[in-house]
Amino acid sequence: MTEEINLPKNANKEEIYKALLPQVKALLSGEEDLVANMANMSAVLKEAFGFFWVGFYIIKKGELVLGPFQGPVACTRIQKGKGVCGKAWETGETQLVPDVNAFPGHIACSAASQSEIVVPVSKGKEIIAVLDIDSDQLNAFDAVDRKYLEEMVGWF
Repeated sequence: MTEEINLPKNANKEEIYKALLPQVKALLSGEEDLVANMANMSAVLKEAFGFFWVGFYIIKKGELVLGPFQGPVACTRIQKGKGVCGKAWETGETQLVPDVNAFPGHIACSAASQSEIVVPVSKGKEIIAVLDIDSDQLNAFDAVDRKYLEEMVGWF
């Protein structure tokens, strides 16, 4: 089955997210495989917004391990509390970083990354992964991204 994402023309960020919500929900609906759903969500977000890097890190044996992603080669393992991803896992809160170079302990998987948002993915009360999105532009993420990305990862 071929899936196609329909995006509005000349739309602002919030309009794109609003158009994506029902499409992503339908894409994930009925599919129970976590990796398949993460792969599709990464592809959708990369296609819709052209982010530099979009992907998931899955918690395995006490560390974050690289999962499905779209973009250049990435760091494979991240410790709890380390970097933006590790901090999101440790705190259980979305990390919105306008300038990664100003983030204490930032892990530079790519020097091209300039800003980042990391959203914890929970199943029940347990964090199982994080959604990590990087931009090659400063200040690329805001409250609009946080709102819609938190909603999307809630579907896992």
